[in-house]
Amino acid sequence: MHNELTKQDLRLMQEELDHRRTVLRPELLEAVKEARGFGDLSENFEYKAAKQEKNHNERRIRFLENMIRTAVVISDQSGADTVGLYDRVTVHLEDDGEDEVYQVVTTMRQDALHGRISKESPVGKALLGRRVGERFHIQVSERYGYDAVVVAIEKGGDDGSAPLNSF
Repeated sequence: MHNELTKQDLRLMQEELDHRRTVLRPELLEAVKEARGFGDLSENFEYKAAKQEKNHNERRIRFLENMIRTAVVISDQSGADTVGLYDRVTVHLEDDGEDEVYQVVTTMRQDALHGRISKESPVGKALLGRRVGERFHIQVSERYGYDAVVVAIEKGGDDGSAPLNSF
């Protein structure tokens, strides 16, 4: 499986990976050593917490290494009048009668609470390549879908302001 990521995604991931390896890893190892000296390990909360934090860092390092290793670099190929990666799109949801603003991003940068939706999500897939005024259908599941209309497209780029997802 390949992860479709932008050059900016890869740059941010490499920066985080370097920081975790060179700065956090030594700090966390030292914290584990220090907490180990506090006494009986079976009742030593500081030791357990330090070990958990160290293990979390190691899991994140492995995750980032895997994502970078399997990445396929993509870029926005959309036209000036169609929805592409990192564009902000105002969509009118016909069933609700409301407008929503979304930014279509890669899976590593999605954050639905802040309006950043993955290009792999049902809404993201349905939006890519659409034009202003175009009506489209979003199929959420086999049983449920809804219609929407593109109201506006604000062309954007990957300026790095959308942070990477953590787990």
